[in-house]
Amino acid sequence: MKNIKRYLPIALFVAGASTWISCSPKEAEVAIEPIDETYAVQTEKMLINVDTLYTEFENPWGMTWLSDGRMLVTEKKGEILIFKDDKFTGEKIQGLPDFYTKGQSGLLDITAHPKFDENGWIYISYGKLMPDSASSTTIMRFKLEGGNAVNQEELIQSLPAWKSNQHYGSRIVFDNDGYLYYSSGERGNTPTNAQDLTNSHGKIHRIHDDGRIPTDNPFVDTEGAVASIWTYGNRNPQGLYFDKENNKLYESEHGPQGGDELNLLEKGKNYGWPVITWGIGYDDKPVSDIQEKEGMEQPLTYYVPSIATAGMTMITSDRYPAWKGDILIGALKKMHINRVDMDGSKALSQEIMLQDIGRVRQVSQSPDGYIYAITEGTGLMVKLIPIR
Repeated sequence: MKNIKRYLPIALFVAGASTWISCSPKEAEVAIEPIDETYAVQTEKMLINVDTLYTEFENPWGMTWLSDGRMLVTEKKGEILIFKDDKFTGEKIQGLPDFYTKGQSGLLDITAHPKFDENGWIYISYGKLMPDSASSTTIMRFKLEGGNAVNQEELIQSLPAWKSNQHYGSRIVFDNDGYLYYSSGERGNTPTNAQDLTNSHGKIHRIHDDGRIPTDNPFVDTEGAVASIWTYGNRNPQGLYFDKENNKLYESEHGPQGGDELNLLEKGKNYGWPVITWGIGYDDKPVSDIQEKEGMEQPLTYYVPSIATAGMTMITSDRYPAWKGDILIGALKKMHINRVDMDGSKALSQEIMLQDIGRVRQVSQSPDGYIYAITEGTGLMVKLIPIR
């Protein structure tokens, strides 16, 4: 294996250990080169190096790669940082609109169009301030002209605008046919939004890449229903992934205290919140006295206690043969990467990896097959490099 420069901004993971060892700021500036297996991390199935690429994030949320090799990472406060060859270029995209950044709102996810080479579109989700201090999850697209965001088009909002600064959802993915799916949380203070087809909250939505509503969406012909809805009964979905090989859509969502879920999403189905849940309320009282109900879907797996599931990806790369087909989910509260051992679309066991690395907001696989993760609290971008 070739030598790789690795920076230790906050912590060093000791081979075979289950915790990170804190470093002082002075020690954190030291570059260790070369790296060998002395600094590797032994997971259940693979030995990996954890290469720290960046250390100065505040609240990173989403990341995407462009066909020219650039990587874009969003900061919730309203910035998009530009990376190239695993290094921050020092540049940020200019000309973005104003974002509502109170509470959990802000600039959230980002993804490039599958045909970015042809059309140049980049998509973002964000919180938009509306009249009377209400706000909405909003999807917009733009193109890049130099470092400027141009041709900005707002495509869809989750309506009605809601007076809450929580649970915006926000993830964006494309399927094999070019349809865009995005997640919208139930906004926290009104859980029953998720069961109400007349509003957009607590749902996964499906639209054309220009914002038009597909005519084969499940509730297009349902009187009063929001036509963009694909699934409902979803609490606060902060992870979304489309498996292009098997044409399947997966989602991770926050429960209350416990009851975080990994779901396989299917057209028009009801995922239960708040009628059924494996969690309890923040007041330690039951949200519901049932965990199953006819006509409502069960998760592939769930988490009690809550790990605070965030962004997710599926391993399709041959670089990680022992993990291929597995799902990686960022854990905010429990501060690790959660690997779900998958057998097709069936969830088996779970593995906690890189405990205490920080609040893992997103895990993504790059076009060249490497796994990247971004964290809050510790402010990191890391790259997982397989050894064996």
